[in-house]
Amino acid sequence: MLLREAQLADIPQLAVIRFAVTENVLSNPGLVTEADYVEFLTQRGKGWVAVIEGQIVGFAIVDLMGSNVWALFMQPGYDRQGIGRALHDTMLDWYFAQTYETLWLGTTPGTRAEGFYRHAGWHSSGLRPNGEVKFEMTADKWRGFYRVEE
Repeated sequence: MLLREAQLADIPQLAVIRFAVTENVLSNPGLVTEADYVEFLTQRGKGWVAVIEGQIVGFAIVDLMGSNVWALFMQPGYDRQGIGRALHDTMLDWYFAQTYETLWLGTTPGTRAEGFYRHAGWHSSGLRPNGEVKFEMTADKWRGFYRVEE
């Protein structure tokens, strides 16, 4: 598996993966546009992809401006192989090397994603207005969990 920074040319494949997931499904696929991917990859933050045999099988994007995990998704069939965790850890290492701001994300309650984030050390801070569980990660907790390269 290769982890690399996401590129604009990857956006069509990222969208395919995003729409293929069976948890945290978008209620309206029109809510996430190509322009959104461009903005988050070039202006708001940074993203990474996991590549196996030339195919993108997962991706993660963090919003540095909003202190938010914008996306962490795996192509169905590639979950439970440590790929999502590798993307997650790369993303958090980069984020906390840039800022000390607490990072947050939202995910649907009762999903495998909720368990994934709990296992990765995220702290639940309640429910968001849309019903998602809100998780937070502080720089100190992340640095205590893993050594961040600076």
